[in-house]
Amino acid sequence: MTIKKVSKEQPDKFEFNSKNLVLAKNILKNYPDGKQQSAVMALLYLAQKQNENWIPLIAMKYIAKFLDMPYIKVYEVATFYSMYNLAPVGNYFIQVCTTTPCMIRGAYDLVKTCKEKISEKQNEVSHEGKCSWVEVECLGACVNAPMMQINDDYYEDLDNEKMEKIINQILTGNKPEPGSYRGRKNSEPEENRKTLLDVRNA
Repeated sequence: MTIKKVSKEQPDKFEFNSKNLVLAKNILKNYPDGKQQSAVMALLYLAQKQNENWIPLIAMKYIAKFLDMPYIKVYEVATFYSMYNLAPVGNYFIQVCTTTPCMIRGAYDLVKTCKEKISEKQNEVSHEGKCSWVEVECLGACVNAPMMQINDDYYEDLDNEKMEKIINQILTGNKPEPGSYRGRKNSEPEENRKTLLDVRNA
C-alpha cells in the first residue's frame, strides 16, 4: 500500500466558493435524510477541484462539519482513494499507466520523458509549478496503450515524441488536446474493421 504524502504547508482557511456551495447543496439532495455522509467522496473531489488539484487538511475539517461527521472519517476516505491528492501536484497532474498492456507498448518511454521534462522523482512538482507525474495501475484504456491521464482527461496511443509535445504544451501554458494521438476514435481498429464486413439481415 502506498502511503500518501501530506503537504507540510497547509492553508489556514477553506470554504466552498459560492458556485461550489450551490453544487455541494445540490449533491446532498441526492441522499435521503440521515445519509448525507455518503456525499463525502463527491465533496472531497469538489474541494480538490477548487483548491488547484489538492485537498488541504482544513478542507477535510470543513467537509466534516458540512456533513456533520467525524473529521477522522473524512480523512480516512481522502487517504484511502488514489483520486485524492493531499499535497500540491500542479495545475496538471499526469498519471502514467505502467500496467502490462501499456508497459509492452512503451509506457516506460513515457516515464523517462516525465523524468527528463518534469522531475526526476514522482510526486515532485516541476520547478515552474505547473505539473507533476506519477506511475499508476490500469486506467482502463488498454486497447489504446500506452496512455495516461491528465486531470480528468485521457491521452492515448502515445509515444516518446508525442509525450514530449504534450508536456511542452503544458509547460508553456497551453492545454493539450485529449484523446487518441494516432487519430482513431474511441477504440476503433487502426486500419479499419477486419471482421463482420458483410452483414446480412436474417
